[in-house]
Amino acid sequence: MEKRERKRKFPVKREEIKRAYKMRKRRFSSSQIIMLSFMGVILLGSMLLMLPWATKERGGASFLDALFTATSAACVTGLVTQDTATYWSVFGKAVILCLIQIGGLGVITIAILITRLSGRKIGLMQRSTMQEAIAAPQMGGIVRLTAFIFKTVLAIEAFGAVLLMPAMIPRFGVIRGIGYSAFHSVSAFCNAGFDLMGVNGKYSSLTAFTADPLVNIVIMFLIISGGIGFLTWDDMRKNKWRIHRYRMQSRVIVVVTVILLVLPAVYFYFCEFGRDVWSGMTTSERILSAMFQSVTLRTAGFNTVDLTQMTEPGQMIMILLMLVGGSPGSTAGGMKTTTLAVLIATAAAVFKRRPNAHLLGRRIPGDTAHYAATVLMMYLSLFLAGGIFIGYAEGIPMMPALFEAASAIGTVGLSLSGTPTFGAASKLVLIALMFMGRVGGMTIVYAALSRKKPYVSELPQEKIMVG
Repeated sequence: MEKRERKRKFPVKREEIKRAYKMRKRRFSSSQIIMLSFMGVILLGSMLLMLPWATKERGGASFLDALFTATSAACVTGLVTQDTATYWSVFGKAVILCLIQIGGLGVITIAILITRLSGRKIGLMQRSTMQEAIAAPQMGGIVRLTAFIFKTVLAIEAFGAVLLMPAMIPRFGVIRGIGYSAFHSVSAFCNAGFDLMGVNGKYSSLTAFTADPLVNIVIMFLIISGGIGFLTWDDMRKNKWRIHRYRMQSRVIVVVTVILLVLPAVYFYFCEFGRDVWSGMTTSERILSAMFQSVTLRTAGFNTVDLTQMTEPGQMIMILLMLVGGSPGSTAGGMKTTTLAVLIATAAAVFKRRPNAHLLGRRIPGDTAHYAATVLMMYLSLFLAGGIFIGYAEGIPMMPALFEAASAIGTVGLSLSGTPTFGAASKLVLIALMFMGRVGGMTIVYAALSRKKPYVSELPQEKIMVG
């Protein structure tokens, strides 16, 4: 009798083990959660923007326009197929603003914050996903860091909105001025590039404020604040101006950011805005314009001058800056400043015949250099493939086509060729580039290959000459 009981119970136990194993296999990886979260937010935003009351003219937006706008907002890019100010209603603009905020902070950051406010326990899986989403070096203290990020974001955006009010209220009245100040503060901090200045002229961005130092300086401050990364803020909070105490990553970000702000600004001032085509600008306007373009090109998407008047060398420099983008764990996209630093350090190590790359007195692991090279290859491949396709499909010169592709993959939002005039195929390519640029090409690859078994053996080694 006892043996029968054992036999009867054993299969049940085995079935439970099988079920638990299947549940474990179905669990999503951190990369899959990040990718699916962004996709969910984009689809929800698209449906909301298709509602009849989302546009000023009743009837709602087409699916492609809604999907493009939702992707651009959630991926904090700024490319648009319809002028934001004149096409979307107040409801539509509110949806776009929410998507920008969620995309800038990160879907996972918002979800963790809501979970914490509701009093629910945050598990190990959520902490691991949050660590990957904000590029944190360790899981310890990740929940406290999330709370700090959220408070800092709200404080900086509110501060930026207040500073913009003296410029916006006289132009648009009290209510609209306050609303416009808040919208542009959030858009600038999240490096989104969406604007409501279409009331001055469709797709005019901030060209009406070329000579306004207040608007230029505030927008630049917000863009830089959002683009340096959440961990750099944490170092600033803990160590203030004692930069030598920052994490190495934060120090690299600060150094590379300063270089990428100063050198392009010098080039734009002397080589671009010194040309006869800009002769109507005063010296102060040239300085502001040179500084602003240097800042906004690294994923922000606002512009204060007509970029089509730039020379082709200048436009090429813009493309390179757009591809570099901001810093890890920030509101910005692109390859990231740290990737550029690792690539340069790796090249320097090869020139000097060193076995490892060095940065600021520290040795860089070999797998980090491999990762940086892979990211570079992915971004260049997507950028070139997208640019070639758009150039062929739209019948436009290669420079505007490559500029458009770089703007999308770098989540910048600037355009030379007029995105609204593109066909459906080119818009779908830009949607894919914006998504991959914000979520990250490597995140998508890891999401697709996360269930692949790791290699347990190695193939025979043989040397191959390169270079």
